[in-house]
Amino acid sequence: MLLDWRVRRLIVNADDFGLTQGVNRAIVQAHTQGVVTSSTLMANGRAFDDAVQRATSATRLSVGCHVVLVDGSPVLEKKTTATTLSNGKFDDGRFYETLNGFALRLLKGRINVDDIEAEATAQIRKLRAAGIVVSHLDTHKHTHILPRVLRPLLRAARACGVPALRNPFGPVHISVVATRPRLWKRFSQVTVLNRLDKSFRKAVAAAGMVTPDGTVGIVATGAMDVPLFKSIVKSLPEGTWELVCHPGYNDAELAGIRTRLRDSRVQELRLLTSPDAREILARSGVELVSYRDLA
Repeated sequence: MLLDWRVRRLIVNADDFGLTQGVNRAIVQAHTQGVVTSSTLMANGRAFDDAVQRATSATRLSVGCHVVLVDGSPVLEKKTTATTLSNGKFDDGRFYETLNGFALRLLKGRINVDDIEAEATAQIRKLRAAGIVVSHLDTHKHTHILPRVLRPLLRAARACGVPALRNPFGPVHISVVATRPRLWKRFSQVTVLNRLDKSFRKAVAAAGMVTPDGTVGIVATGAMDVPLFKSIVKSLPEGTWELVCHPGYNDAELAGIRTRLRDSRVQELRLLTSPDAREILARSGVELVSYRDLA
């Protein structure tokens, strides 16, 4: 499929495939009955096997790897990637719980970027070994906004033949969040981080990979509803963009997971499978595509 960059296209990507069976079920439902075109699978998710089975049956769903470097456990043996673990210890075998803790350790030079590359490679290969054709990459909590994560991630992608990567930067229109005070802090953070966009594009191009023009909806994570979705779609520039979403079911299994996204997952599932979503896209002249189309 040859994309015409003069029109507006949207990839709707559901993150956290493999987190729980309820999340898996919701993602496939949002694809088969709604507007989700792509998803990214967590190699270390507790419901990984269930996600692989569902992905195999949803043949039109473009599936990538949701590389986890924070708030999770490694796929490789813990001693192999010890610098990526909380406090550099491998006794509990977990990554840093927060992006801030991870980023601070990274900036101090206490995380070996070779460990990042090795772990990302292992996660991609786990998906491929399960029969998943990995169409793209992104990262849990968008850790690849950091250049010291991006570079080893690109090396891992090239080594594994993954053609595309999420562009975590993009326009954030004040009109989208003007009436949502609880989104103002995240709006400010994303606006500052967008300064890294130019160096990101250069690195991806140098690696011979492709990426969308950017991502929309990150600021609205946890608050996405019909009015926000409509504002985002209406303000979408020309080109191919990605909308990040997190549909799911707030069930007993999710209650045992560390996540701030609970009821919002159910709200997003209703939105993504609603007639309103398709009508908003159609009226705005926005075409749905997947990462397979991009790659």
